[in-house]
Amino acid sequence: MDWRKYHPPKEAADLLAGCPGLTIAGSPDELIELACAGANGQNVEVAYEVPGVGRVVEAHVCRVRNGVVANYPEPYMRRRDPDCLVVADELPTDKPTFQARFGYPFASLRDQTFAWLKAQPLAMFGFSAGAQGLGTDSLVIAPANASFFAFGLALLQGVIPYDELPEDFQPKAIIYVAPPFRHTHFAGKQVVVHNRLSDLHEVFSYNLYPGPSAKKGVYGVLIEQGEREGWITTHCSTVQVVTPYDNVVTIMHEGASGGGKSEMLEQVPRGPDGRLLLGENIVTGERRHLEIPRTCELHPVTDDMALCHPSFQSNDGKLTVWDAEDAWFLRINHIDHYGADVHLERLTAQPAAPLLFLNIDTVPGGRALIWEHIADAPGKPCPNPRVIVPRWMIPNIVNEPVRVDIRSFGVRTPPCTREHPSYGIIGLFQLLPPALAWLWRLAAPRGYSNPSIVDTDGMQSEGVGSYWPFATGRRVSQANLLLEQFQQNPRMRYILTPNQYVGAWHVGFMPQWIAREYLARRGNARFKADQIRPARCPLLGYSIHQLHVEGRMVARWFLQVETQPEVGEAAYDQGAEVLYGFFRECLTDYLGTDLTPLGRQIIDCCLDGGKAEDYERLIPST
Repeated sequence: MDWRKYHPPKEAADLLAGCPGLTIAGSPDELIELACAGANGQNVEVAYEVPGVGRVVEAHVCRVRNGVVANYPEPYMRRRDPDCLVVADELPTDKPTFQARFGYPFASLRDQTFAWLKAQPLAMFGFSAGAQGLGTDSLVIAPANASFFAFGLALLQGVIPYDELPEDFQPKAIIYVAPPFRHTHFAGKQVVVHNRLSDLHEVFSYNLYPGPSAKKGVYGVLIEQGEREGWITTHCSTVQVVTPYDNVVTIMHEGASGGGKSEMLEQVPRGPDGRLLLGENIVTGERRHLEIPRTCELHPVTDDMALCHPSFQSNDGKLTVWDAEDAWFLRINHIDHYGADVHLERLTAQPAAPLLFLNIDTVPGGRALIWEHIADAPGKPCPNPRVIVPRWMIPNIVNEPVRVDIRSFGVRTPPCTREHPSYGIIGLFQLLPPALAWLWRLAAPRGYSNPSIVDTDGMQSEGVGSYWPFATGRRVSQANLLLEQFQQNPRMRYILTPNQYVGAWHVGFMPQWIAREYLARRGNARFKADQIRPARCPLLGYSIHQLHVEGRMVARWFLQVETQPEVGEAAYDQGAEVLYGFFRECLTDYLGTDLTPLGRQIIDCCLDGGKAEDYERLIPST
């Protein structure tokens, strides 16, 4: 195979021509063989000699019956660091620059990275970032012994076989992987450097956890492309919900990491008696159940990244989305015992093709089981076990763009009680006016006890659209694009759903599952005036006054948290003030910028304590 067929830029061509060995992969299976070469039934150590440190083992990799397992010796490397992205170029950005963070220009490190790669046996392949030919011709160049990382990227974004590479293939993005620099230059931290050149987007991954680079690095490339061309890649899952009465409703669920995107694609778990556990009161120990004889059928569309490309917008008042990935990077921390999710357990235990498992306890030659998580410390399981599953394996997968009926936003909420007030005051689900729904995407709270990222203190913002951690440009550009999207699609309903806690009740992800079942059965029916009430906290839009699902009543305290005796109005109001303080802090980022006049009006409405009906007037829905 001739690497010149890929038309790499000069720097990439130099290192490909000079490296001691090069494997050009044409399929994920070839990367598996390279990742596990010489294993002889044992773990493979992915290790490097680091000047001044010695030999550092970055990962243990083994071949198992159902794929490849990669585990990291350092617990820190098992989750994404939310502060890993830096920008090396001089194009407009609101992100930390390499020069500002590290105190020297990136150019010298870039040269050192190329020199190190040139001395390594390498693996590479070509892919198209995005989907349906709407993305970017791309390359990945990585050390051959880190081929498990390349295998993960090959699953997530696909591989263009060598014999099928288009003659006009011209890479506009390249991911370079160089793990030792994490130790020599970044004190062991995850760092991913984006360098936007005039005709090329370079991504330098200085770590081997796929989350910040193979996954979110590619996401950053798509966001940058959309910012230039005027469209968005949203951070969401999407599912077509088919009711027992054959009504079809499409729900798009956005949110920060840990906000319930993958969970929106899961069936509601049932107890041994077939009931749904709605919640457990952390003060009294009381448990409330719900009986639904038959839940809806689910047809998944996207898991985390959805292209909102103008080429397939329907212009009928509803947003159209399509998956930006070939596989899904599923977090499985909630599957902690056999039988927790029999469908995913069966799919991953005996898959139709090999999968990549991360942070799973297994042995070479065995079978990776997704409830067997490695431990961060004795008695403390890793909170972020993962498996990458090709979307073609997902039952009932939808392979075409879909029009969205309901746009949901998920928030991880803490418990709220009289003794410990917090922002855990969101009811089972809240109805939001479009303008208020846009504000929630500007604030995008990362929320309570996040399993996906390295721990952060207090209430943190994931940033505009909840995809800001992966973007390289300007906040206000993305805010304006999102607002335009909301204005152009007035025939959609917007909801807000909590997960983990509703006041004093531990609920897990049940709120979004119940909202999905209820709203799908309602179809496009509008709520009557006596069915909803303005929420006591205006940031929460409207609360449901009464909720029946299949004839079963949901207690009012799940819908209006201030009615819980363990919470009350005073604690609720303190939680509301926490939310308002958080929104005020987040929204100041947009003051003094070139935000559109309507965007400024909406922010002013919030800062002035506007009511739900005030937001309704700013972007009317139909």
